[in-house]
Amino acid sequence: MPPSTPITPSAPSAPSPPATPWWARAARPARPPLPWAPMARAALAMALALAAGLLAHRVDLGVFAGLGAMHATMNDRVEPVRLRARRIAAAVPASALGMLIGSALQHAQVGALALGAGLTVTAFVSGALSATGPRGSAAGLLLLVSAALGSGMPLPHPWWAAAAVLPAGAVLVLLLGVPLRGRRAPRADPGVRALAAVYDALGRMLADLGTPQGPATRQVLTARLNQLQDVLPPLPRHPGIPPGPAHRVHTMYRAALAATEAATGLLWALRPVPPEVAAVPGLLARAVERGGGVERAGGEVPVPDWAPDTPSRQALDAALRAAAATVAGREAALDTAPAPPPDPWRLRVRLVSPGAARYGARLALCIAVGAALMAALPLSRSYWVPMTIAFVLKPDLGSVFLRSVSRSVGTVLGVAVTAAVLSLAPGPWALVAIAALCVALLPYATAAHYGLNTVVMTPMALVLLQLGGQDGAAEFRPRVLDTVLASAIVLLFGHLLWPERPRHRIEPRLVSAAAALKAYLTSVVRQDGPEPRAEVWLRRTAYRALADARAEVEQGLAEPPPTGRHAAEWLPATAALERLSGAVAAFAAQRRYGGRVPERAEVERVGRALDELTAAARAHRPPTGTAARPTRPHDPSRSALGRAADELDTLLACRPPR
Repeated sequence: MPPSTPITPSAPSAPSPPATPWWARAARPARPPLPWAPMARAALAMALALAAGLLAHRVDLGVFAGLGAMHATMNDRVEPVRLRARRIAAAVPASALGMLIGSALQHAQVGALALGAGLTVTAFVSGALSATGPRGSAAGLLLLVSAALGSGMPLPHPWWAAAAVLPAGAVLVLLLGVPLRGRRAPRADPGVRALAAVYDALGRMLADLGTPQGPATRQVLTARLNQLQDVLPPLPRHPGIPPGPAHRVHTMYRAALAATEAATGLLWALRPVPPEVAAVPGLLARAVERGGGVERAGGEVPVPDWAPDTPSRQALDAALRAAAATVAGREAALDTAPAPPPDPWRLRVRLVSPGAARYGARLALCIAVGAALMAALPLSRSYWVPMTIAFVLKPDLGSVFLRSVSRSVGTVLGVAVTAAVLSLAPGPWALVAIAALCVALLPYATAAHYGLNTVVMTPMALVLLQLGGQDGAAEFRPRVLDTVLASAIVLLFGHLLWPERPRHRIEPRLVSAAAALKAYLTSVVRQDGPEPRAEVWLRRTAYRALADARAEVEQGLAEPPPTGRHAAEWLPATAALERLSGAVAAFAAQRRYGGRVPERAEVERVGRALDELTAAARAHRPPTGTAARPTRPHDPSRSALGRAADELDTLLACRPPR
């Protein structure tokens, strides 16, 4: 076999800029766009719930309905109504159940031991649910938070009415997002916007081919594809159902996946495309918005005749022409298989997995310690301690260390804001407006920074207490002390002493990504004949796993040593796996358009390198080799797998490149 393109470590001509300190990464907020629709729904639902309580002279019930609106807002997204309903319907019943558990414990006037035991058992169930996925995580969080609130907040009469009215506020949030029939603009559909965003991100990546910005735009494109995959409605699988709008949007999605695969291969090969070709996805995005994506065609988008001269460029040309045909409402020859059906056993397996039991026990331990301290210390309204533990100890939502620090700092700032507001002695209707403003800011604050989220939630909680008849000003000092105590419990018993170290978050993600890439490679290598190819879905699985691994590494970089240092050691391996996915995409194009037959030695080299990387991750041994990258475009006459194997060998320091 002729040697593949040499890999030469690039020697920087100037000193590289210093790495961003971990504390700067931790303090830096994100800058998400303002989610106007969820913000408006949250404010209106909270105002209606509290106003109804005031007008009916049952403000106690209005407060619990407002809590339901807040819990629904925490799970509200810019999604189709079907997905919003499922997300809220998975979380709010758990919140109502938790409120019923906590209210029953308070109504029964159980002792401190029984109360702690009840919250500890609830915490274990909450942690196990949180390990099943995003919806389970939201349900588990609200189950424990509501149980803590119900065990300490003043209850209405009858005592069970708190759990009964809580879903009412959530229903308001859901109903306010139902569009008026026939008045919804096509581009307002979340699926249409998500598909247009995918094409926009694809156009940016094509424009950045061969530049240092290419890998970053590829990560943005992966995130957009993940979002589109999440908002797509499931296809009806009954053979007698005729194709409808859902089939068309799935067809456009498959065409976008094919174009993405070809573009990823070009990114890996360092081969740009003409500007007029890079502009085609942007034109497709505008056409999708004009046509509404599903109701009607978006118009013809011309693809220039540019004489592609490599297999990856030929694959991109064919994919763009197929994508243009699907957007225009014409039949397109897509050789990708339909999406596989979801695994009905997946949730059950996760619920009884060792990870679910480990996280449940970890959370239960912290709640048990908090309950013991609540019984031993004279804490006022001590339900704030288990509630804070539930919010902070969420490793699937970010660094536990950073959430603990951010919670404490955010609570202090939030108490200061509330003290300034309540010093003006506002009336009940002014408090309703303040609560509505706070809950309206919640969707943006949650996406921006957890500390900002706490700054918003603390005034809202204290204002609700004030509306419920308590002295909100009297809660300032206890709330800060409770928050600091709960954060210290989480840091000690849930972060430092618990055997859930940072490597147990990063390395399993890398193992999953390596396994998904290996399955993708195996499918590409074994592909023969004209039947529809299923590796596009394996590639989607691999890219989602890579995105999860990248997110864990980026999260670790924002933590103090040794976590940040450990994450930095795995950063080259994460980048190498991302580049390997591009090499496999390039090889898939070589097979389809160059007729290349995979050589067994090449496949075995890549497989061995992936196995060694997997073994290193399981043994917690980051690779020590230099993560050198090629500086020249890949020669299309050489095998993409050969150069990919060279890169992995260089990273793993297995042997010198051939």
